[in-house]
Amino acid sequence: MPTLVLLRHGQSQWNLENRFTGWVDVDLTPQGEAEAVRGGQLMANAGIAFDRAFASVLTRAIRTAWLALAAADQAWIPLDKDWRLNERHYGALTGLDKAETAARHGEDQVKIWRRSYDVAPPPLAQGGPFDLSGDRRYRNAVVPATESLKTTLERVLPYWDAEMAPALRSGQCVLAAAHGNSLRAIAKHLFSMDEEAVVRLEIPTGNPLVVELTGDLTPVSARYLDQARAEALPPVGT
Repeated sequence: MPTLVLLRHGQSQWNLENRFTGWVDVDLTPQGEAEAVRGGQLMANAGIAFDRAFASVLTRAIRTAWLALAAADQAWIPLDKDWRLNERHYGALTGLDKAETAARHGEDQVKIWRRSYDVAPPPLAQGGPFDLSGDRRYRNAVVPATESLKTTLERVLPYWDAEMAPALRSGQCVLAAAHGNSLRAIAKHLFSMDEEAVVRLEIPTGNPLVVELTGDLTPVSARYLDQARAEALPPVGT
């Protein structure tokens, strides 16, 4: 039976500082490293044997995959990295303190930018410190100036269809170490979630979400391995 494990990266430095991160390459905190190791231990205890892993090109996701797989004694499996699994791009909000942004623009407006499905924040201006258009890891990509969850899904899905879904259809066990919004995008597609449900979906950092699938990639079960840190699960079989 194909198995997919969704693993949101451990706490990052900007998670700790309550800043909009998006595509900025921020590393894990010591707590984030511990979360990744704990996730790997839980996967080992559950007897999960991976065939292949996927991550974004951002350090916090890559190191989460490394630490988790090492803790599970599976550091040797192939790890593919792709920018299409990056976090949602937060546009002009990138780098800003979330509380200060709410005080400046109003909590209702910030909630729309953060939690609506198809409304993106204002675009990021070119030439600033967070302009990644010259970053060589994106030399074959069109770097967005901002993204909504909808446009994040639109860039994640082609990679899912081309790389991840075929691995699962062949019966492999797959780890996806990525970000809150890129994993939301996968969950929306996989669980056929509507727009209202997916924006409410919370995926805890470092807590493996194990999804067992049929051969045609229909979810038959879903569970968090750390029940003490579990959130509400997407509906299965609806």
